[in-house]
Amino acid sequence: MNSLFKRRSIRKFKRGMKIDNDKVKIILKAGFSAPSARNLQSYNFLIIDEKELMNQISDIHPYAGMVKDASLAIMVMGDRNQQDNEGYIAQDCSAATENILIETVELDLGSVWLGLYPMEERIESMRTLLNIPEHFLPFSLIAIGYPDEYKEPNDRYIDDKVFYNKFK
Repeated sequence: MNSLFKRRSIRKFKRGMKIDNDKVKIILKAGFSAPSARNLQSYNFLIIDEKELMNQISDIHPYAGMVKDASLAIMVMGDRNQQDNEGYIAQDCSAATENILIETVELDLGSVWLGLYPMEERIESMRTLLNIPEHFLPFSLIAIGYPDEYKEPNDRYIDDKVFYNKFK
């Protein structure tokens, strides 16, 4: 549970630091280990590590300025040819995204989830920039790198948001 509590959105990265390919593979394995609706595993991952593309992403996405300093970004996409229910794609890709975020903590890396879905403008901008086929649904973008900031773990438990059996 420690990684769950330590996971924080990191938006400042040390520039010019490459992530070892073995670590990238571990991160991807974490994404592939996510549960999925009907076990169709519709998630796919696009690794982005070319600085020119990362700079362009920073210009396209209104909240992605940190991507240009990150070591890489991973786009999580759902395959509509594997899963025909977009709601299930969103659930599958959310689970994969969270697994990736947690695994980065285990590897002493930082990461932040940048939303694409359901914002059509963001989805289409990324599709155009990265030449993504129509049957793939760009869901999220995760900036990953060596953190250049530290955030204390926080306890977000709120007793008033927990209910048992029925609302009274």
